[in-house]
Amino acid sequence: MSDTILTSETSSRSSDFTSNSRIICRVCEKQFSQYRCPRCNIHYCSLHCYKSHSLRCTESFMRDNVMGELQQTQPDEESKSKMLDILKRFHEQEEIDSLDEEELDSSLSEETIQKILSGDQLNFEDLSTEEKKHFQRAIISGELSKLIEPWDPWWLKPSAKNISLTSDGTQRIQRIVKEYSVESENDTDSDELHEVPGGPTTPLPPVNKLVSSDPSPLLAFHLVDIIYSYCFTLRLYNGDWKTDPVESSITVLTVSSVLGQGERHTETVLEALSHCLEQTCSPEYKHAGGLQFGLRLMDDVVHLLNLGGNALVCLLCDLQRMIQSGERGLKSEKMRKSKRAELKGKLKSVDRKVYFMMCWVHKQPLEAWAELARIVDMEKRTAAEYADAKRSDVRLAEKKERGKPLIKEIP
Repeated sequence: MSDTILTSETSSRSSDFTSNSRIICRVCEKQFSQYRCPRCNIHYCSLHCYKSHSLRCTESFMRDNVMGELQQTQPDEESKSKMLDILKRFHEQEEIDSLDEEELDSSLSEETIQKILSGDQLNFEDLSTEEKKHFQRAIISGELSKLIEPWDPWWLKPSAKNISLTSDGTQRIQRIVKEYSVESENDTDSDELHEVPGGPTTPLPPVNKLVSSDPSPLLAFHLVDIIYSYCFTLRLYNGDWKTDPVESSITVLTVSSVLGQGERHTETVLEALSHCLEQTCSPEYKHAGGLQFGLRLMDDVVHLLNLGGNALVCLLCDLQRMIQSGERGLKSEKMRKSKRAELKGKLKSVDRKVYFMMCWVHKQPLEAWAELARIVDMEKRTAAEYADAKRSDVRLAEKKERGKPLIKEIP
């Protein structure tokens, strides 16, 4: 069909408006166009046609918006100061803890040793005061967790590099659910198929179908917060959040400022990492490994971002399953009715946020993740350098202290 409709009364002095009105709408191809898209210059006739015209224009806008924000973002002095303050407080607490550990006698009493050797049942009440202190210290420090075989994260496995999703976000190979049998416990081939969490089973809609306004350019920074919180929770539960989906969901909400604190705005990568690191080094979770654990989680974030959009969609899909399972598990939890209702409302809200993020991630270009990974890695290296410098200062101070004479000669 020709774009221009010619008539016998066409005048050479026709205005631009008259000329535009003689061009057919390129969306519905039924009405004359009255407008032109300022971004892609396509002619359209109405608001309906503008909203439904090719998604390429919207996706292009989102791509430029995100990449522009990533390239221009620079951590402000307040964010830098906050990160340094977190690291400083952590090292001060680490020094106090090390002094406390020196005061504890780690040896077991002869009576306790005899009970262990004889095979008798040993209760916490049977321990001496010093033994109880040492046992509690071992729990807090994570010493006991070393007896558990460490979990190998799915994003570090070779199969994570070959995740393939369809153009609408669904996984290409649907999983076959087999009935449980004794033989399946040792079915290693089956385990390999389930190394990577499954992707969406239904198509992911474009973001403009979920919200009327353009997505925030800060979503990339929110994603960093969510990835960190997910990795934190899986490593804390040794990869098996299904053993306690309620507590796993609460852990995600505690570590994530984006999911746990709805009104909080994370505007830079440094701000996202600072909050997460502060939670990691808090008394509640310090036993997981403190700063070193936080630095490892930053490496996890970088690795996942470098895997690309398909891996991130699978991560968010697994997180959504965790949240939904946690919401269902609230029914059997013993807690006040008001608290259960409050937590249920939070989990429902988080479920929607994670799904929205999943749809947004699916439409982003690969280069956006590489740029975001670079920024996260840069912040991680800065934190690691600071931590190493503080350790060197502590070791130097200890060396000087040991070198001082115990008795000074009086002249």
